[in-house]
Amino acid sequence: MYIYVKRFFDIFFSLICILIFLPIFIIVSLILKFSGEGEVFYLQKRLGFKIKKFSIIKFATMLKNSENIGSGTITLRNDFRVTKPGKILRKTKINELPQIFNIFIGDISFVGPRPLVKKTFDDYPITIKNLIYNSKPGLTGIGSIFFRDEELILSTTRNESPQNFYKRVVAPFKGDLELWYLHNKSFVLDFKLIVLTAYIVIFPKSKIILNSFHNLPQIPGELKEFFK
Repeated sequence: MYIYVKRFFDIFFSLICILIFLPIFIIVSLILKFSGEGEVFYLQKRLGFKIKKFSIIKFATMLKNSENIGSGTITLRNDFRVTKPGKILRKTKINELPQIFNIFIGDISFVGPRPLVKKTFDDYPITIKNLIYNSKPGLTGIGSIFFRDEELILSTTRNESPQNFYKRVVAPFKGDLELWYLHNKSFVLDFKLIVLTAYIVIFPKSKIILNSFHNLPQIPGELKEFFK
């Protein structure tokens, strides 16, 4: 019952969002078309429900072939691969809006585990990899909210590369958060996560997430300074 009602919700509200945000889609598309490299949309293979691949849709914010230069699939604060319009789109999260089309066609849901590229997915411990996509991935979710400023976290790693820090510390905790969602998912939780997502977009420095749930996985010591 939960799955079918959630799918109806996704179709209905994604269609409404497409209509509401249509002016923004047009304006951003024109800006990107006539600036930088002229790329409007960025399509990337991600892992979805039951680990099946699909193409996620975002506004283009980085240089072409960016995955093969610099820090690869990891984006850092002030990353040289991010274009000037891309910096604004990423900061405001407008670059994520085209994923509404992914929701409408059924690739993802509004709420769920974040869909990852295979290389990043492989950083999860095997116990997490076997379970995480038993639920359809989402535009937002508990992991996305916690790591809304992942670029900052990975840009301040000490004595090791961002890639190693992600694999050793970030990926296991992010996976624990996503599994927590799978074990607790409900309409009430989904609604709460959507509201929290909207809130932190407006107030990005807010720590409200820490006071919103009382049974979350323990934050690793090396990450506590980012969630105080």
